Amino acid sequence: MGPRSLLWGRRALCSGAAPRRLRPFEAIPRSGRNRWLDLYRLWRSSGFQDFHLGMQSNFQRLGPIYRETVGAYSCVNVLLPQDAARLFQAEGVFPRRMGIEAWTAHRRLRNHKCGVFLLNGEEWRSDRLLLNREVISPAGTRKFLPFLDAVARDFTAVMRRQVQKNARRSLTIDLHRDLFRFTLEASSYALYGERLGLLEETPDAESQRFIGAVETMLRTTLPLLFIPPHVMRWLNHRLWRDHIAAWDTIFQHADKCIQNIYQEFCLGQPRKYSGIMAELLLQAELPLDSIKANITEFTAGGVDTTAMPLLFTLFELARNPAVQGALRAEIRAAEARGPRELSAVLGALPLLRAALKETLRLYPVGITVQRYPTKDVVLHDYRVPAGTLCQVALYAMGRSPEVFSSPERYDPARWLSKDENSFKALAFGFGARQCIGRRLAEAEMMLFLMHVLRNFQIETASKEDIRTVFGFILMPEKPPLLTFRPID
Repeated sequence: MGPRSLLWGRRALCSGAAPRRLRPFEAIPRSGRNRWLDLYRLWRSSGFQDFHLGMQSNFQRLGPIYRETVGAYSCVNVLLPQDAARLFQAEGVFPRRMGIEAWTAHRRLRNHKCGVFLLNGEEWRSDRLLLNREVISPAGTRKFLPFLDAVARDFTAVMRRQVQKNARRSLTIDLHRDLFRFTLEASSYALYGERLGLLEETPDAESQRFIGAVETMLRTTLPLLFIPPHVMRWLNHRLWRDHIAAWDTIFQHADKCIQNIYQEFCLGQPRKYSGIMAELLLQAELPLDSIKANITEFTAGGVDTTAMPLLFTLFELARNPAVQGALRAEIRAAEARGPRELSAVLGALPLLRAALKETLRLYPVGITVQRYPTKDVVLHDYRVPAGTLCQVALYAMGRSPEVFSSPERYDPARWLSKDENSFKALAFGFGARQCIGRRLAEAEMMLFLMHVLRNFQIETASKEDIRTVFGFILMPEKPPLLTFRPID
């Protein structure tokens, strides 16, 4: 990081600095000058994969705020937590995030409703309030915790059986695909109340096809952010065809699960908690097509976005054995207090929760959080007009020495200190529009890590940083090899 960026960082965080005169929107530093030429360069150089690194470089070169226009995509990018707080104050009653036109175009093409990820305005708010009760409220979360716990226990048992088959009493593996299977199995169980059997030695081919479709959907989404979908559709470009086919597969998979639970529900099976879908049907407050739209979005969004943080966390714990040992001690102390509800057990694991925060600081699933302010807002001394797409750059913030001390160090304890951490942990967004699957994802990851750490010592031969690429979500260019040794 150069001297200029260090200077602006110190000034920004110095509480005693004198107020400066507001500057107009047009004075915000710009990255690039020709939107279509910049898009062409990104496309030709595979620059999409390094988009997060490009943003980090732009902040170092231009300062804590800059404008960017690439193809059809235009926004203001900010780095500092205080600017994220100002966006929160200006988001209004109906917070609006950047739309993904390619996803919406698929819904129109196939006559599907949109879920809360794509909706805005009053329609978003009414759906969101009804979904909050079952998906993100403490009472709703407690009901699906046993489902997630059962899958985490089963995954650990599968790992133990694999270790026992190995004469070395250890297992060295690229866990990438297994984590996809775990997250789909766990999230589907919580959503639909049924197991898919993905932890078996020969998983269901249809579910494997679904995982491949999710990967294709994410891979093709990124370039479609910069090019109007109607252009790609008119050209009948392969990128567009692959994107639509992937979404069709996702909807077919989700629809099959939905039909199974709906049929059982209509047959009047004995009443017990059978997952989020069944609870929404029982309440009968959301129309069936709205339930299907939202559950499908949950299904598609609950695989990579949970599997990737788990993979990064396991890698960081493998190369930070002291942190791994502290987490294991915390888990043992929590369990030594005797049988309790799962929510109480998870509540007794602050360091484990902090470890996930630390992972998401270094490796945020989404590299930005977007908002359209409903009124003019001042961001780092510039007046930004209402309705401007503004992005908080999470990847760049997490690695900025102006925001975090020793940002390259994996240090979960930083989240337990008395330091000011407001608007620094934004991996799930903020405000009323924060990720609705947040509690599901957090519980899924914590239960997985709790059982894995209790049963295995995790090691890695490589101590080098993982090179990351951006494919609409952040992922490793090459998944690390991890070694699991059982703890007797």
